[in-house]
Amino acid sequence: MANHKSAEKRNRQNKIRNARNTHIRSTMRTYVKKVRTAVSDGDKQTAQTLLEKAVPYIDKAASKGVIHKATASRKISRLSKLVDAMVAQA
Repeated sequence: MANHKSAEKRNRQNKIRNARNTHIRSTMRTYVKKVRTAVSDGDKQTAQTLLEKAVPYIDKAASKGVIHKATASRKISRLSKLVDAMVAQA
């Protein structure tokens, strides 16, 4: 339990930031999961449109500091590679 006024404020700030970070990370994971599901289902058009929605959100998570910029780059690269391989097969 916080004993100082500044520590109490820090706890309040941490709760708010944790809620925001959790929301951003969860939403990002949902977008990634939707792209992967579309790829596994073999739906090329849906996978491409979902990828276009997922990429900016992954970048947003990195810009807000929720994930590292290298992690964001890696996720985008791997998703793009998956979708591109699917499109190339057609």
